[in-house]
Amino acid sequence: MAASNERPLGEVRFLTVAEVASAMRVSKMTVYRLVHSGELPAVRVGRSFRVPEQAVHSYLQDSFVEAG
Repeated sequence: MAASNERPLGEVRFLTVAEVASAMRVSKMTVYRLVHSGELPAVRVGRSFRVPEQAVHSYLQDSFVEAG
């Protein structure tokens, strides 16, 4: 049974590496590095990767730092 904070798979929105790179304002290579290092979870579909949208939000939220 899925944890209470997980959404059913049909409701999960997956993003391409290019979409993640655009949203994060980084290069596609940076996204690939994050995926391969395990910092950003992804699903492999054929030869490409799909990243759950919520994983991108969680990664950015966890990486946020206060300046000053």
